[in-house]
Amino acid sequence: MYVTFHGATREVTGSFHTVDTGNDRIVLDCGLFQGKRKEAEAKNRVLAVDPKGITNLVLSHAHLDHSGRIPMVVKEGFAGGVFCTRATASACEYLLRDSAKIQEGDASYLNYKTARNFMAKLKTGGKTKVSREEMAEIKAMLKKGEHRLNSEAIVDLLHEHQLEVVTPLYSMEDAEDSLSHFHGVPYESSTVIGDNLSCTFYDAGHILGSAMVVLSKSNGSTTKNIMFSGDIGRFNKPIINDPELNFAGEHQDIDLLIMESTYGNRQHEPVQDMKPMLKKVLQETFARGGSVLIPAFAFGRTQEIIYYLHELYMAGEVQRVPVYVDSPLATNITHVFGEHPETYDDDTHETFLENGLNPFNFQHLKFVQTVEESMALNRDTRSHIVIAGSGMCEGGRILHHLRHKIHNDRNTVLIVGYMGTNTFGRQIQEKAEEFESGGRKGLPPMVRFYNKEYPLKAKVVTLGGFSAHGDREELYRVLTESNLKIKKIALVHGEEDQAFSFRDFLSDKGFDVLVPYQGQTIHIS
Repeated sequence: MYVTFHGATREVTGSFHTVDTGNDRIVLDCGLFQGKRKEAEAKNRVLAVDPKGITNLVLSHAHLDHSGRIPMVVKEGFAGGVFCTRATASACEYLLRDSAKIQEGDASYLNYKTARNFMAKLKTGGKTKVSREEMAEIKAMLKKGEHRLNSEAIVDLLHEHQLEVVTPLYSMEDAEDSLSHFHGVPYESSTVIGDNLSCTFYDAGHILGSAMVVLSKSNGSTTKNIMFSGDIGRFNKPIINDPELNFAGEHQDIDLLIMESTYGNRQHEPVQDMKPMLKKVLQETFARGGSVLIPAFAFGRTQEIIYYLHELYMAGEVQRVPVYVDSPLATNITHVFGEHPETYDDDTHETFLENGLNPFNFQHLKFVQTVEESMALNRDTRSHIVIAGSGMCEGGRILHHLRHKIHNDRNTVLIVGYMGTNTFGRQIQEKAEEFESGGRKGLPPMVRFYNKEYPLKAKVVTLGGFSAHGDREELYRVLTESNLKIKKIALVHGEEDQAFSFRDFLSDKGFDVLVPYQGQTIHIS
């Protein structure tokens, strides 16, 4: 067998690997690259392999950096199945549709800007600035009413004048088509995915439905096992089970482990400290008369925050201010959590289900449905909590809330997850850390978004322990406390400083480890 690493190599996005057996080509994950728009766009447009030549696709979990290009490969001719856990299949129904909607919306807006600027130059001959009245006239020609773009007329205009037309990676129709390829299977149940080739999912403890996958290839009396960790979660976190440590006998001997390394050189705060630390942030912010903004991924982090807030509110440990989940996607995904109680851990059953309570619904929690409701929150001067996407502040409704609250030192921006390199969330995080280290003296740093600069006066707090990724010690625990016998490890899904540091750490412990480069192939003989 040959394993080739095409994505999430020495970076934490765009997970995509292939396993070639001679008879079959299996793809492990099919994720979107995320980061700077132009760089991500260029990477996402290029598929490492011909989709028509893929036998089947195995998906570790539903996050878009692992699943987000599935509609694209289906669009380009992939005819096989997408095998994953049942909860992952349920979540992808919402995540892939939402991704398509964003793709279409971004393309429409970029085309609108091109058309608007072209028409403005026509109006003035490119010599003077277009007047407000002229711009209103241009916009009226390119829009249907106040808020809807006339996409068809815009594209016709761009084609007529041979201007660049931006197309989405895939459409809503493509996303819908891709969902028919999904096969949800139970944990620890082997499924045939090729000639003498099977896959088995084990709980990864990362998000609802996340899995470590063992591919087993039989050849006469011998079997070769490749294990793909996907993203490995933390131990003792609420809601879902811990990462699995007890593997079936036929899956204990691993010829190659493809393992994530997102936090290969870091140690998180203990899980048991998370609720007290969250409580402290809330109390301090409410004492200042401020509000708390939480940029959070719709899948996983949002539900975890809701869970902790529910516990704090039940115990009366913090002021019961309104909690708003301002993300249609997060609202839908929270419903998915409610549909899969079989994935919950014992504590969730004991605290909530056995008492007839829904962990993801309580009196002060409100799911924001409309844009108008979201905008109204920006005018609310009372203390409240807003949980909104996107998790790395690269887009979504969180930016609108930041625009209205980031310049007020009563408020807090609470960062509860990983902020990738070059993301706006990382910029906020780093500038705030520098300001705090200087004692918040002098002028606050400026951040630019929506074509305007804002002073970063709000307090920014990072609680790394909320991460859904295991830290170095937790990743090592999977290697040493499980019943696995591992011949070789390939570290993926980690920026270079994390991956190489973790490689050195594991090498010192006696493991055979490499950090593959993009396009590198390993032969499993």
